[in-house]
Amino acid sequence: MSRPDNTPDSLSWRRLQLSRAKLKASSRTSALLSGFAMVAMVEVQLTSDPSNPIPGWLLIAFSVCTTLLVSIHMLALMISTCILPNIEAVCSVHRLSAVHESPHDKLGNYIELAWIFSTVFGIFLFLIEIAILCWVKFWDVGTNQGATGHQAALWATIVLIPIFLIFILFAIHFYRKLVTHKYSVTAQCLQEVECMASQLPNSLSPEYNNGHSMINV
Repeated sequence: MSRPDNTPDSLSWRRLQLSRAKLKASSRTSALLSGFAMVAMVEVQLTSDPSNPIPGWLLIAFSVCTTLLVSIHMLALMISTCILPNIEAVCSVHRLSAVHESPHDKLGNYIELAWIFSTVFGIFLFLIEIAILCWVKFWDVGTNQGATGHQAALWATIVLIPIFLIFILFAIHFYRKLVTHKYSVTAQCLQEVECMASQLPNSLSPEYNNGHSMINV
C-alpha cells in the first residue's frame, strides 16, 4: 500500500505505528518484570535465625519495592491491554482513511504514561529490587564464617551501583535525543504544511479563478 509522505493522514499513520510499537513493548516488558517480581517474593526463603535475624526495615523495603514494581507494571500492562486492540483493529484495515478511527491521538498521554512506567520507573525499581533481594536472600548465609552472606550482598550492591548510574545517564541522554528528534520532525512537518499551503492557490482550476475574479468585479 503506497502512502504519500506529505499528507496529514500519512503523518497520523506514522504516529499510529509508533504508538502501536510502544504499547507492544510496554506490555511485554511489564508482563516479564512483574512476573519475575512476584516469583521472587513467593520463592524467597526467609529464615528466622535468632542469632542473626533479618532487620525489619529490610523486609519492609523488600515488600514496598516489590509492591511498587508490580503495581507500576500492572498499570502499564492495563493501559496497553485496553488501548492496543483498538489500534490493532485500525492497523489491520490497511487504509489511510481509517487512521482517524484510532484513539492513538486522543489517548496519546496514556500511551506515553504506559511507556514511561514500563521502561523508566519499572526498570528503575527492578534494579533496586535485585539489590534488596540479594540482602534478604543472603543475610543469614555464612554467619559462622565471617558473614559471607553480607559480603555477597554488599558486592552485588556495589556492582549494581555503576549499572544504576549508567541506566540513569542513558535514560536522560535518550530522552534528550528523542525530544530533539521530535522537534526536528515537527519542524519538517510544519515546513511541508507551509509548502502545501503555498502550492494550493496554484492548483486551483482556471474556471475557479475566472469565476472568483468575476465575483470580485
